[in-house]
Amino acid sequence: MKNIVVGVCGGIACYKAVEIVNQLKKDGYNVNVIMTKSAQEFVRPLTFQVMSGNIVVTDMFDPIDHWDTTHIDLAKNADLFVIVPATANVIGKIASGIADDMLTTTVMVAKCPVLIAPAMNSAMYENAFVQTNISKLTDNGYKVLQTKEGLLACGDEGQGKLLDWEEIVKEIKESIEKENKYLRS
Repeated sequence: MKNIVVGVCGGIACYKAVEIVNQLKKDGYNVNVIMTKSAQEFVRPLTFQVMSGNIVVTDMFDPIDHWDTTHIDLAKNADLFVIVPATANVIGKIASGIADDMLTTTVMVAKCPVLIAPAMNSAMYENAFVQTNISKLTDNGYKVLQTKEGLLACGDEGQGKLLDWEEIVKEIKESIEKENKYLRS
């Protein structure tokens, strides 16, 4: 069984990550979810816990009943790491090597392929700093998906809309299959 870590950031599009986790679980993947504090303002961790069948990681400093280094263990066991929706904030942190929460700390440890699905306001997405950070990520081997153009939650029209969840699931499966072919070679 393949292990997928799904990092969920705080943007209105994080409700679509619920469908992604649900579909991956139905398709037989073991899915672990890490939520940023902001993501928890949009969707409760319990929702992802029910959909994934696993405890959702929300804080680096949660009390533990046994010793482990969760961020290390999640990263070591992952066959693929997906961040959806990836906010400008988290994209910037990763591109700058900042690891100050469970999501950014875990992705810094990950040796598996990392897939990033951005979603944000079009002005934010088109901002030169955000585009530079996206370029840094792709230059360092991260796969950053394109966004869609359309009506955004804020009422603006433009680029920055999260891909449909079905498209992201397809990208996840293709990334895992590509990795399997590489391992078999």
